[in-house]
Amino acid sequence: MTRTGLRAAARARWVLAAGVLAAVGLTAWWLGRTPAPSGQDPATAAGARPALHATLPGTGAGRANPAGASAVAGTEARGAAADPLLTPDLRARLEALLLEAGDAATPEALKQRLEALVAKHFPPPLTTRALALAQRYVDYRVALGELPGAGPDDPRALRRVLDARRSVRERHFAPEEYDALFAREDPLDHYTLARLEVLHNPDLGSAQKQRALKDAEETLLPPEQRAQRREATEHLVAAAQTQAFEQQGLDVYTRHAARAAAYGNDAALALAQLDRDEQAWQQRVGQYAQAQAEGRDPAQLGALRDQLFSPQEQLRLNAALALRTAAAR
Repeated sequence: MTRTGLRAAARARWVLAAGVLAAVGLTAWWLGRTPAPSGQDPATAAGARPALHATLPGTGAGRANPAGASAVAGTEARGAAADPLLTPDLRARLEALLLEAGDAATPEALKQRLEALVAKHFPPPLTTRALALAQRYVDYRVALGELPGAGPDDPRALRRVLDARRSVRERHFAPEEYDALFAREDPLDHYTLARLEVLHNPDLGSAQKQRALKDAEETLLPPEQRAQRREATEHLVAAAQTQAFEQQGLDVYTRHAARAAAYGNDAALALAQLDRDEQAWQQRVGQYAQAQAEGRDPAQLGALRDQLFSPQEQLRLNAALALRTAAAR
């Protein structure tokens, strides 16, 4: 397991601890029934309704493009060279803008907030166009919330949802905008749907399904996404193993032996450090939760939060507190 893989295993461990296994979306099928973080478009496909504030970018529907890799790379290269706004990170930048804008009572109120923030996320030559695009992105997110939901185990319903979402996207964005925002996700969508159809095909035996799944992965996913899928699966397996260790109350020596056999000694040592980091995190969360329970005023809580947690850690503090409260019930 690489150093990057170990960091991802730490993230995956927190994902599992946050109960994401209960929220299966499209990315879950990409990983093979192992879900990715919530707050993505797949929640819409599963029947959830997106809020007016931002969520992290996730998988999405795209126009039919089974070829995948070369077409996506070519589209991104052309977009980046021809238009400085339509870069591969455009969707992430829009989501960051919406995240900073926060919750709003209405779409129009959210759009007004964007006017004051857009210059922080896009340079002056692009702010006018970026604002107009961001405002249409808000309308797009609202339109997503009006789509019918579908369970993750119904291929035909999922296909209808993907088609409906594609129509919404094409209605709100010009072709070149669509490519910048969603083209990378097209192969994932095709693979996701193909995987689901294979798994629910009663005419295929177990061995036939395994071959069909492998063929779908090789045919529909570009090499980079195939590597990401394998890496993400490995990370989540390591995180699930750690969760099982915690439940069984295994000591550090038993953990190290199991991990060294699976990943090698260096990775086992690094995962042990992740265990220690997790324990320290939980202690700090407990300290903050105790201060809340004691009824300290907001100023005191704010000072304690800044003392105990980095800005990045504060982004997941509320989720950790909610999880602690749910576990105590």
